[in-house]
Amino acid sequence: MKESILTNRASETYLERGTKAYRHVSLAFLAAGIVTFANLYCVQPLFPMFAARFHVTPTFSSISLSITTLILSVSLPIAASVSDAWGRKPVMVTSLVTSSALGIIAAVCPSFTSLLVIRALQGLTLAGLPAVAMTYLSEEIAANGLGYAMGLYISGNSIGGLLGRISISLLADHFSWRIGLCAFAAVSLLLSIYFWRNLPKSRHFKPKPADPASALQAFGEALRDRGLLCLYLVGALLMGGFVCLYNYMGFRLLAPPYGLSQSVIGMLFIVYVAGTFSSSWMGRLADRIGRKRVLFANVVLMGGGAAITLLSNLIWIVIGMIVFTFGFFGGHSTASSWVGRRAVDTRAQASSLYLLFYYVGSSIGGSLGGLFYSSLGWPGTVGMILVANLCAMILSIVLIRIPPVSRTGAPSSIRNESSPSRR
Repeated sequence: MKESILTNRASETYLERGTKAYRHVSLAFLAAGIVTFANLYCVQPLFPMFAARFHVTPTFSSISLSITTLILSVSLPIAASVSDAWGRKPVMVTSLVTSSALGIIAAVCPSFTSLLVIRALQGLTLAGLPAVAMTYLSEEIAANGLGYAMGLYISGNSIGGLLGRISISLLADHFSWRIGLCAFAAVSLLLSIYFWRNLPKSRHFKPKPADPASALQAFGEALRDRGLLCLYLVGALLMGGFVCLYNYMGFRLLAPPYGLSQSVIGMLFIVYVAGTFSSSWMGRLADRIGRKRVLFANVVLMGGGAAITLLSNLIWIVIGMIVFTFGFFGGHSTASSWVGRRAVDTRAQASSLYLLFYYVGSSIGGSLGGLFYSSLGWPGTVGMILVANLCAMILSIVLIRIPPVSRTGAPSSIRNESSPSRR
């Protein structure tokens, strides 16, 4: 009887869906997702302008994005370890504010080299939010609402990608790309302040002393789990294909026979709305029926969308982008929340490793896609994406055969790990 009372009281400290605190957390992470993706991918529609302004090739212009994702990826484990000692919220707030400030500096860089330096620094500072976000949500949200909260955070990513690309494309076309970067960096700073003011302090965070040996041991445990390793690789493959398509679609549509303007190409990024819906809806669906089936379905959708863009009709290209984006964000939302549920004692390390693979995939896929586009055109680019998706499908099938992690700790029993969200 006494044990039951203690369990009920402990479970009340986790944020349940429908409560005011849960809404505050969800909206704060929606804002954080907007800031992160907007600052990370704001340069993507500007590649043709960088190529013309700084006299560089399309592949080289894409380095302004690849260098940010690469530095971000290798910084994620460091940020996760710092959050174990310093706290989840301080690391995330510092990440958002400093990366927004660097966005303003990027707008006034006089050369492509200086732009790359600032973009590299942004990769370092941006790491603090994604490295900790999944860990914070997994620690603070009740199991039956985790998928939706994670999905809303991923929705913020898609909204940030949408608003950043459209607003910067419009401002670049009518004014300059420098004004576009500066304006959105200022908006990002305001959203960062909103995040700081509205995110509750951690209730379940327990600081750990900085111990490199223990950190390495925790990362080793997070790498030895076969299920987690499959999820890391799925994230890398999906993200590599996603960035590849959006990196070079602008070059394709600027050239004949389409000859679209920068503003019109920027407006095409409104297909990100599909990702905004997909991530939260798929998160709820995964909470109900399990992540295994949902992940596989989204990988198939993403590959199908990429194949549709091979058609020459612009309407079909847009439809393909919608299907592709829907599948990507649904798959990413499912895989990332699955990492948080599968990792028990190494959530921070597992989450940072997932994102390390995720952003390394972005860097490799984004730059490698340029070589395929330059030598084989759009069919070569899509072919690379489909190979990555096929590998992700195989890994999804392997995941179905890997049993769930056995959970015996007190927090597991409190949070009802027998629910479908564990699958």
